[in-house]
Amino acid sequence: MMAQLLKSAQSKLEQYLHGEDTPTFNQSTKNQFPQREPIKHLLIGSPKAVTSTIHYLQVLGYAHVGDWSPLLPTANPDEVMSILTRQILMQ
Repeated sequence: MMAQLLKSAQSKLEQYLHGEDTPTFNQSTKNQFPQREPIKHLLIGSPKAVTSTIHYLQVLGYAHVGDWSPLLPTANPDEVMSILTRQILMQ
């Protein structure tokens, strides 16, 4: 059962990272933003801690709550993860 849960979580994460809703960093994007690079933020913890951190980052103006992936279970009981992909300016 745990293996199925992990496989399902991995599949959902892959769909989020490579799905149609996720912008790809293709050649035209590189030409538009030559000084930007993708970075991924991964939060892992209890559902309460992850959700609280996501809301706090919205209050700070860093990312909207809807920018994060859904909470996905990890192999550990009562632990979830969520990922945010951003384009950051490189100097």
